[in-house]
Amino acid sequence: MDDEKLKIVLALLSGIIFSLVFILLAFILPISSPKTPQKTMDSELQKLSKAYKKSQTKRPPEQEHLLNK
Repeated sequence: MDDEKLKIVLALLSGIIFSLVFILLAFILPISSPKTPQKTMDSELQKLSKAYKKSQTKRPPEQEHLLNK
């Protein structure tokens, strides 16, 4: 076998082995989210919204007459 054919065969084999390694890594490594949830802007806004709604529904009796005017 001359040098050119040997280089082509070795290049093909190394390419196949290289791609198989990444395919195996794709199956082995999990694609799950981290166990601790990250704070996002949506979750913070939802918390603020719930707190605001609770504060609007529970008013002291002395402030109730101010809202009814």
